[in-house]
Amino acid sequence: MTDEPTNARDTFGDIAPKLAEITDKVLFGDVWADDTLSPRDRSLVTITNLVALYRHNELGFHLKKGMENGLTQDEIIAAITHTAFYAGWPTAMTAIQTAREVFKDN
Repeated sequence: MTDEPTNARDTFGDIAPKLAEITDKVLFGDVWADDTLSPRDRSLVTITNLVALYRHNELGFHLKKGMENGLTQDEIIAAITHTAFYAGWPTAMTAIQTAREVFKDN
């Protein structure tokens, strides 16, 4: 593993270095690097899951990553709207507010 700081190490590496290491190596190293799905598709799947599971804390990061991976704001809003009918209205309403905050910063 490189000594270069990563989001995981910057965010929680001081208190949970092993979790930061496996986040870097497994999640972003193995899973996200697998070319079976494009980074854009992985972002769409991740955003949809985070909305459905009401994971507000992680959603902002992944909305930004999704846009870096080629998702448009319209596509993200469409995914959140679609998810509302399968995962519930409150989860979508919370996600829309997170998206609003992320979008105004971009």
